[in-house]
Amino acid sequence: MAVITISRGTFSGGMMLAECLSCRLGYRCIDRDALVERAASQRVSQQELRAALEAPPALPGRFSHKRYIYLSLIQAALLEEVRNGRAIYHGLAGQLLLRGLPTLLRLRIIAPMDFRIRMAQERLKLTRSEVVAHIAKMEQDRRKWTQFLYGVDWGDPSLYDLVVNLEHIGIEQACDMVASAVKHSDFELTPERQAAMNDLALASRVRAALASSPFTSNLEVEVEARDGAVRIRGDVAEEEEDVEQVVRAVPGVTGLTVAEPVSSSAAK
Repeated sequence: MAVITISRGTFSGGMMLAECLSCRLGYRCIDRDALVERAASQRVSQQELRAALEAPPALPGRFSHKRYIYLSLIQAALLEEVRNGRAIYHGLAGQLLLRGLPTLLRLRIIAPMDFRIRMAQERLKLTRSEVVAHIAKMEQDRRKWTQFLYGVDWGDPSLYDLVVNLEHIGIEQACDMVASAVKHSDFELTPERQAAMNDLALASRVRAALASSPFTSNLEVEVEARDGAVRIRGDVAEEEEDVEQVVRAVPGVTGLTVAEPVSSSAAK
């Protein structure tokens, strides 16, 4: 019972592959809109999150803490959606948001430009030159956002387990290939893997709660969880009581340890 992420360029067939896999495997399809709806909070609205995902900031250096808050909320929402497996996410940076998740299959779909232009013209009813400009703009924004979020190039093939080129392979054939791959024992959701997925989901839920609370939203912390016991590492001495109150209110938390961050000198 795998979790599949699909990274694709604009109008490269990623949505069609996701829908085909959903029918073939009986998996749920999750897109950006569903994720934004779940990720929104009282402090960050759906409109703000959607706007943030549609265009990267012009001056990324000024938005480092907002990046942390966006990532905390979006990652927590996505992990809640996929924690029981049998899910497909086709949206921004899924392979990075779910990094470390057991049973994760990271796909990258590419397609010839003529294929993409044809798809876009059918959908958008624009001229060829307008479509080419639209695709170029979307690609640029996606690349900037992935760089902004994680400091990586989203086109780097090392970020993926499988890269599928639709130049000579149709959607149905690609669907067959991926469906066959996830039936391998490497993607079986064992009790141990389910426990690991639950731990990741709880850790992300705690981080999102801290990012959402007006008393702790200024903090940036590392969070780990194991069987309900949460460990937080960060510079939280002045807000430790607030941190404890927020964390212990998160469903699933049974214990809390707060540790100071490792200094660069100590790390050496």
